Amino acid sequence: MIVASVAAAALYALFAGGSTPPPLGRGSAAPAFELPGLEGESLSLSQVTGKVVLINFWATWCKPCEDEMPAMETLYRELRGAGFELIAISVDDDRATVAAFRDRLGLSFPILLDPEQDAAAAYQTFRFPESFLIGRDGIVVERYIGPKEWASPAYVTRVRRLLDAGMPEG
Repeated sequence: MIVASVAAAALYALFAGGSTPPPLGRGSAAPAFELPGLEGESLSLSQVTGKVVLINFWATWCKPCEDEMPAMETLYRELRGAGFELIAISVDDDRATVAAFRDRLGLSFPILLDPEQDAAAAYQTFRFPESFLIGRDGIVVERYIGPKEWASPAYVTRVRRLLDAGMPEG
């Protein structure tokens, strides 16, 4: 009887449990999202289709997130008119705290709000900061865990190569 119960429980767990999605990384399609911005406007991934996009998940209470923001701003200002977009997705609960953070650091790139962490879950991220470089085709080129020096030549060159690779000839 005990053996039958254990076997039944194992079969139930095997067949009734939800399927686990494959890890999101290089070569994966970037999950779609639509989130509100700080001023109430919304932005979706589909609105930046055809651009190279850096998506950064972060929080105001995360010191490494704060440390990398100035370099993200530099990268954004340098490449934004060339088919590049940077989207920072905050998982904070309080819009005013995020706005004060943006203003204090002088950030100009779009900041979206994901307090329920729906987009973060879709991207399978729970550590902050975590970033995804998305090609013009909507495919993840790279997943970066932890803070990066986004204005360094290595990252600027990587983004420029993606931008150049997608330029129409003629």
